[in-house]
Amino acid sequence: MWPNKIRLAVIPLSLLLVLSCVTTPVTNREALILIPYEQELSLGKQAFKELTEKEKESADPRLNELVRKVARRIAAVSDMPDLEWEFKLIDSPVQNAFCAPGGKVVVYTGILPPAANEAGLAAILGHEVAHAIARHGAQRMSQQLILTGILATAAISLENDKDHDLIMATLGLGATYGAALPFSRMNESEADEIGLVYMARAGYDPNEAVNFWKRFAAQKGPDQTAEFLSTHPSDETRIKDLQKLIPNAIKEYDKSMPQYGLGESFR
Repeated sequence: MWPNKIRLAVIPLSLLLVLSCVTTPVTNREALILIPYEQELSLGKQAFKELTEKEKESADPRLNELVRKVARRIAAVSDMPDLEWEFKLIDSPVQNAFCAPGGKVVVYTGILPPAANEAGLAAILGHEVAHAIARHGAQRMSQQLILTGILATAAISLENDKDHDLIMATLGLGATYGAALPFSRMNESEADEIGLVYMARAGYDPNEAVNFWKRFAAQKGPDQTAEFLSTHPSDETRIKDLQKLIPNAIKEYDKSMPQYGLGESFR
């Protein structure tokens, strides 16, 4: 038997954990999230504002329009189409993209060459939007709260220097601060699965997701780990897993109207 004090402490925590389970769209997986959704959105907006204020936006009108077009199509078929979506193309050789909570999407021009075309970018954005829709950042933040014994989530803020880097890392933005916190392999596989469905629903050929990752892997040097892949499963594993998911994604693609195939090339 537990002492009374311990027993009384465990019951509220157990109830909290039960009430904090959410169901992930597409995969229907249950996950634990202790962060109130409104607070998560607020943190995402703050993080997006902080990062984009420090970066130079691309002045290329064609590239901006292509990126926004693909991003809008992915957002429209996501499970949260009514978010206040924002899209920014940053002029930088960094090969990266991210979607912060609240629908805040950033693409770096460095990722466009291996993306090659709209469908390649749709594979990237589908994956990043999936992380945000599945609330993977909030899941990681919840895990950190449990590990540190902090359940007073209202006290978490980007304005608190102690919390700042951890919050950015859990939202998938920590690489900017040299402290990336990797998503779990389960989160990565889930984002691939959801993202593949989103790009197919948006009218882009899901086969191009496999081609993108092959191109991305091929352009790396033998001892180089590109930033976008640094915390992800191996190229070979990811490609094999995506190939297994293609048949289901093709069913979604066949139902999409209109179909854009590969779309316009970035080259």
